[in-house]
Amino acid sequence: QVQLMESGGGLVQAGGSLRLSCTASRSIFAINVMGWYRQAPGKEREKVAVIQSSGSTTYEDFVKGRFTISRDNAENTWNLQMSSLKAEDTAVYYCYCFAKTLSRMEYYDYWGQGTQVTVSS
Repeated sequence: QVQLMESGGGLVQAGGSLRLSCTASRSIFAINVMGWYRQAPGKEREKVAVIQSSGSTTYEDFVKGRFTISRDNAENTWNLQMSSLKAEDTAVYYCYCFAKTLSRMEYYDYWGQGTQVTVSS
């Protein structure tokens, strides 16, 4: 089964840091976009940061200067380093990729199960 596996969520104090990681199944290849989204209770899912296959990154304004997205050279893992965390960063964070698989020869959206990030204030 195609799977994205997140790790690194937890409870931190405001101002602290967390590093989230995502690992994609080896059946996923030709990844054009890797990213992180988040969803707080009662709110819509929102984009946090994305990184293109070219290495180009895009951040939403509310995380610029605080979060950094990166990817492994193998292109099957990507990370979100979060610093200066705020209470409003509390949400379930989902890793994402837009990629092809061995059984699906078109690009498709893939999502992880989500990892809880809770920032106390």
